[in-house]
Amino acid sequence: MKASSFPWAAVGIALATGIAMVLAGAHPGLVGAVLLVWLATLWLVRPEPVVEYRPPDDGSVSRQAMIELVEPFSVPVLMLDAQRIAAANAAAREALGRHIVGQDARVALRHPEAITLLSKPEGTATVKGLTGPRSIWQVRRVAIDPRYSLIEMVNRTAEADISRAHTDFVANASHELRTPLASIIGYIETLSDPEAKVDDATRTRFHATVLREAKRLQSLVEDLMSLSRIEAEKHDPPRDTIDLGQMAASIGAEVASTAGEDRINTDIEEAVVVGDRQQLDQVIRNLIDNAMKYADPKAAVSVSVHARDGEAVLQVQDRGEGIHPDHLPYLTRRFYRTDPGRSRTAGGTGLGLAIVKHIVERHRGKLDIGSKLGEGTTVTIRLALKGQTATVTNTDGLS
Repeated sequence: MKASSFPWAAVGIALATGIAMVLAGAHPGLVGAVLLVWLATLWLVRPEPVVEYRPPDDGSVSRQAMIELVEPFSVPVLMLDAQRIAAANAAAREALGRHIVGQDARVALRHPEAITLLSKPEGTATVKGLTGPRSIWQVRRVAIDPRYSLIEMVNRTAEADISRAHTDFVANASHELRTPLASIIGYIETLSDPEAKVDDATRTRFHATVLREAKRLQSLVEDLMSLSRIEAEKHDPPRDTIDLGQMAASIGAEVASTAGEDRINTDIEEAVVVGDRQQLDQVIRNLIDNAMKYADPKAAVSVSVHARDGEAVLQVQDRGEGIHPDHLPYLTRRFYRTDPGRSRTAGGTGLGLAIVKHIVERHRGKLDIGSKLGEGTTVTIRLALKGQTATVTNTDGLS
């Protein structure tokens, strides 16, 4: 702001005073001397011009600008003043805690790889266990100037989990495929050996075993292909209009005609949903097949469909041995079996409930598995009725 203009008001007052002195009979020379002294005084004591204050350029303004710049980042970003954390955006405060601002970065990151990174002006490091026992972060340091630097943190935990899951899946699938193949090859080699003395009864038994293992291998390949198709379509919303009750009744009648009327009970009402007809048919068949395998042979499997509170509720209940609570959270994992020997004997692939889970997820439904030892197991699926809004539910943690 500039200094104020010349003090005309004060000059006017001085002139008015001089005129009054002349009118009062004062000597003109005296009046002139008084006015001269007055004007000189005004000039000497004039106010200093008002200047706008500007803080010294010590970097503080640039620092604040950098803080405002990193705050919107979706990944955690820290700004370091030497080795001390001068600022942290919202993502960093959520991941590491609000207390990290002002802390030494080596204390906040507390990992040998991170400490090695902080000893360099720039670089990248992989830090494990920073926010959890299995967490993996890629940490990158970028120098801004000799004093300030930025730390960017990218969470690689999900990628590592997916990679580990793929590795486990390939290993499990290879094992599951290799087992029936080894059995088939072993029996065929024995049967084709001209020196092997195999009687007719043994040959018949070997042929039956080869056929059983070949069918098991076929079922496993079909389930793997089915699971692959379901995962490929998981982001495509289904569009068919289906009466889930009518579908369950039809499948139940089909099973009853094969296994016997006393093996299945149905309690069905109309429940129209929007879904994939083939996949929902597969869900019902998988659940009934599981229940028939593990239920008490003398007890019936119950299948019910009801419309409740805007949802179609499908339940399949068996009266078998039940499942121990420790197994319940893992039942929908690929190739997970509570009793591997019994499952293979019954012809199970270990993929049935994994397929059910992925289909339910695609339909934005809910899957619950409840069981009591000695009483049996109940699987419940809830899908939104047509015209209702579906709720996305993670079915990984079942109870």
